[in-house]
Amino acid sequence: MNSMAIRVHENGGPEVLKWEEVSVPDPGAGEVLVRHRAIGLNFVEIYFRMGLYPPPHLPYVPGTEAAGVVEAVGPGVSEFRVGDRVAYCTGPFGAYSEVRVIPAKFLVPLPEGIDEFTAAASMLKGLTAHYLLHSTYQVKPGDSILVHAAAGGVGLLLCQWAKHLGATVIGTVGSEEKARLAAQYGCDHIILYHKQDFVSRVRELTGGKGVPVVYDSVGRATFMGSLDCLRPRGLMVSFGQASGAVEPFNVGLLSAKGSLYLTRPTLATYAAEREELLGRARALFDALSRGIVRCEVRQRFPLRDAAEAHRALASRRTTGSSLLIP
Repeated sequence: MNSMAIRVHENGGPEVLKWEEVSVPDPGAGEVLVRHRAIGLNFVEIYFRMGLYPPPHLPYVPGTEAAGVVEAVGPGVSEFRVGDRVAYCTGPFGAYSEVRVIPAKFLVPLPEGIDEFTAAASMLKGLTAHYLLHSTYQVKPGDSILVHAAAGGVGLLLCQWAKHLGATVIGTVGSEEKARLAAQYGCDHIILYHKQDFVSRVRELTGGKGVPVVYDSVGRATFMGSLDCLRPRGLMVSFGQASGAVEPFNVGLLSAKGSLYLTRPTLATYAAEREELLGRARALFDALSRGIVRCEVRQRFPLRDAAEAHRALASRRTTGSSLLIP
């Protein structure tokens, strides 16, 4: 079968995202053929496109998050049937495509009430928010937490879910528009980091104590300040680098600033086991169904225009979740 997809032949800017015809094989043992209805757009795909993270090979089809319908199953697949609605956010690259083959172990079934667009917009961000709030650090009632990029895709889910867990959420944003959005999604205290010093403001809001955990997806621009927002023995969660990679530093700083903890987690590790992946997906879909969190698709781009989507994402012109539509 031939189909259309975005392929990358060399690392570089958005212009290396090429709309091309590709050959799609029949699913092999343990594999499923999925026709995509919606594809998630995530910042990590920019890192791979640029070569900041090395792709497994060149050329490659980007993307690890999408939702659609099963069109064929390979030998040995018993969990899924033709016509099933499914979604995924881990596994091999290949989501920037109309149709693709993927191992069944990475798929999760979509329950009634969760459409493919919501699933593709929320899977990676929602499962990330789940492990950050429940596993990397277990947020408890009464905690005050700091969320950078609070109006971003993961940020909005973190704010809502943490609020439901009983936390006071402090968020940083880059504009008045994003401040209003974060407020609508449960952020209690909003800091415009271009106008305010977020470290002094966090200290002020916590009576000088600092917070037990910082969720930082910005990276270089906020990392050192984030350490200064933590209380003694607090946890610095660095899970992204939108402003660039964090520069090497003397780990003695962690002791000097109060015996701090530092982690650099990934969803691949926190959803490595099949049951853990399914459990986190069930928790996300339940939270969406009950209105604990909502995931609004705020930007949609045709898949063939993936380059423009990357430009919008890199320039921080997007808020919330964005989709590529085949």
